[in-house]
Amino acid sequence: METSSQAEDSTPRRGRMAGRVGLVTGGGSGIGRATALLMAREGAEAVVIAGRRAHEGETVAAECRAAGAKGLYVPTDVTREEDVANLVQTTLAQFGRLDVAFNNAGFQERRAPVEAQDTAVYERVFDANVRSVFLCLKYQVPVMAEQGGGRIVINASVSGMRNPNPGLALYSASKAAVISLMRSAAMECAPRGVRINAVAPGRVVTDMMLVSGIADMSAVAAGLPLRRMGQPEEVAEAVVWLASDEASFVVGHVLAADGGFSAS
Repeated sequence: METSSQAEDSTPRRGRMAGRVGLVTGGGSGIGRATALLMAREGAEAVVIAGRRAHEGETVAAECRAAGAKGLYVPTDVTREEDVANLVQTTLAQFGRLDVAFNNAGFQERRAPVEAQDTAVYERVFDANVRSVFLCLKYQVPVMAEQGGGRIVINASVSGMRNPNPGLALYSASKAAVISLMRSAAMECAPRGVRINAVAPGRVVTDMMLVSGIADMSAVAAGLPLRRMGQPEEVAEAVVWLASDEASFVVGHVLAADGGFSAS
């Protein structure tokens, strides 16, 4: 005889990510963690966490399991092609498909004039922000196209779409490149059923923001239209919306989740 708990276990989970397999790079903290957890709460069958820091990745995977999804951490340096290939292959081996990817991992240099930056910093910024997105697309798109479709969201930044951001020239340039890469890829992939968009966070309270070299965070918050910084969970809502059926006619779009920063 079937018990009530068994009946509940056999009921399909509902939500914007119901039954889907999601992947989040840089998923151990900040916006990546918030998005992974929201995917799990929105009914994802499984959420794969990719990142370099094992403790954080395993912790978020466990949190996803507690939220009702299958959670898996895969050690990944998204600037290494073999790591990205392994990430996608592991996802397929474990769950049989890949429906949603949030390519979130990135790096921001400490705020300084462009002439004070060196080539090592330049290479790290562009490898982490642009090369990583290219590699993820390279391995995610064929899988999604072959299975009949998928959704990819890329973490850009308002720094790549607004007026100059003094002190963060490399980061801003890399995010502008990410936006251009996303738009071209979106046009290539839409006819094959792979819908690609980007989210552009503004001033959000993350570890990256806290170590960016901004001296007075309260002054930054006071200068925003909402008079406050954003939270990772607010950006996660934008990501999950872009990856959901609710955004089925949205392709090649950059959604600013910035509290009005880019419009002010």
